[in-house]
Amino acid sequence: MAASTNSVLTADQLPVVVIGAGPIGLAAAAHLVERGIEPLVLETGPAAGSAVREWSHVRLFSTWAEVTDPAAEKLLAPTGWVRPDASTYPTGGDWAERYLRPLADVLGDKVRYGTTVTGVARAGRDRIVDAGRDEQPFTVHLQSADGHEERITARAVIDASGTWSTPSPIGADGLPALGEKTAADRISYRVPDLKDPAVRARYAGKRTAVVGSGASAFTALALLADLAKEENGTHAVWILRRGIGASTYGGGEADQLPARGALGLRAKAAVEAGHASAVTGFRTQTVEHDGDRLVLVAEDGRRLDPVDQVIVLTGFRPDLSFLSELRLGLDERLQAPTALAPLIDPNVHSCGTVYPHGVNELSHPEQGIYLVGMKSYGRAPTFLAMTGYEQVRSITAALAGDQEAAERVELTLPETGVCGGAGLFDEPENAEQSGGGCCAAPATLQIAPAALQIGIGAPATASGGC
Repeated sequence: MAASTNSVLTADQLPVVVIGAGPIGLAAAAHLVERGIEPLVLETGPAAGSAVREWSHVRLFSTWAEVTDPAAEKLLAPTGWVRPDASTYPTGGDWAERYLRPLADVLGDKVRYGTTVTGVARAGRDRIVDAGRDEQPFTVHLQSADGHEERITARAVIDASGTWSTPSPIGADGLPALGEKTAADRISYRVPDLKDPAVRARYAGKRTAVVGSGASAFTALALLADLAKEENGTHAVWILRRGIGASTYGGGEADQLPARGALGLRAKAAVEAGHASAVTGFRTQTVEHDGDRLVLVAEDGRRLDPVDQVIVLTGFRPDLSFLSELRLGLDERLQAPTALAPLIDPNVHSCGTVYPHGVNELSHPEQGIYLVGMKSYGRAPTFLAMTGYEQVRSITAALAGDQEAAERVELTLPETGVCGGAGLFDEPENAEQSGGGCCAAPATLQIAPAALQIGIGAPATASGGC
């Protein structure tokens, strides 16, 4: 049975719908509350930070000081909440349990779980219709876990749903390789948690292909190398679409983020020790079955020796399907807002060189819809949680009519901002190193300081935002 709610409210009385109860979505809600605007946060998962919880074993490269939002801290303060030691580095699980869950609890019934947004449109207008478009509120179509459908009305929509649910495939052309879907039981798009006995058994004594060249892939290689020291027969085949050069393993000892540099060096050591072998210039076209094993075939016809498992860590992408009736202005390459894309082009920028930005860069031809957090970066690989917090501060100021505050930059990024998730940050030698505020999530989990690039493979925050 379908239902429609809040249709009798005036525009100013309507809530601002926030899609996603992750770090940036909950921060948006906190800023809205601070501005006296009613938020309604819609989360597909059963708890706050559901995506973050999926990489709970990954430690961020960002400290607690870099992954909590000021407005959220103000909201939490009356409850007696105290931010953990600002100089320490949380895992995804820490972030979810010690910050996101308490924040969602304070917001109470302003957060709804088990609710999937299936579509957003202007009331009574599909994307073709011009007449009276800007005067109409948004209609947000929902489906609950039990299949119940509902439609609610909103004055604005802030989409902080991230990219975690849409990892990029193994196919070199951006589409699934032939046979990739039928081999789904042997392909993972996440950095494995080898402390989980079931996951460990999946890779112990096995030959595993790791596809990708970022921090998440480094993390997977290092973890599998450690496993190989304990379990005979464990071996990783590292598949790179390009060749190996001076920058393949990151900055190493010269990296501005020592922990990230150490991660690249661990991956290099795995190859040099023989626990992993690298295959370069390999662009996967087909995944074939060879009995119980898989064979990857490249576009140039090369065939790899059979492997037991495949870990694909090739990045993430935004799900834009439920926004198809809105008029979005997106860059044709990155699928990020048009004005933001040049600022985050990964060919030019790392997360620490992205200029802080807000409502102006995040606006679309359709007024009142904003993509924030990791989703605002489209296919760009790294994202800072601090950047996301600044995004929603600016947007909520604009929604409150405070244009001066909306256009004011209130964030200074660290010059050493490299993004990623975490990876091997549990190593004692890295524990005292300080870095930027990146959160890769997973962004992959892009393992890096508070950069939500968490993702597919390894860190970061966590896409991401950290």
